[in-house]
Amino acid sequence: MDSNKVDMFIASTGTKYLPSEKLMAVRSSIETLEDSKLIILQSLNYKDPIVVFLISIFFGYLGVDRFILGQVGLGIIKLITLGGFGIWAIIDWFTVMKRTKEKNYNMLLEIIK
Repeated sequence: MDSNKVDMFIASTGTKYLPSEKLMAVRSSIETLEDSKLIILQSLNYKDPIVVFLISIFFGYLGVDRFILGQVGLGIIKLITLGGFGIWAIIDWFTVMKRTKEKNYNMLLEIIK
C-alpha cells in the first residue's frame, strides 16, 4: 500500500481515536494491507474518546459509558449501584478515554487480521 495513504489514515484517525503508543504497530500493519481494506478501516465507526468522556461525566453514574463501549454487564451493574455509589463513576472519569481508544484499536485489529 502507498505510504502516503497510510500517513493520511494515521494523521486523520490515529492520533484522535487510537492509543498513541500503538500507532507504529498500526502503521506497519496497515502498510501490508490491500487498498480495499483501507477503505473499510476508514469507514469503521470509531468512538470519540472526548464524547465518551463527556457522557461519562454527565451519565456515568447510570452506566451509559459502559454501554457505549459494549460492556453491557458492567453497565447494568453500574446502573443498579448508581455508579458504584459514585466511586466507580469517578474512577471511570480517569480511565474512560484510554478504554475508548483501546476499544477502537481492537476493532481495527479485527479488520486487519
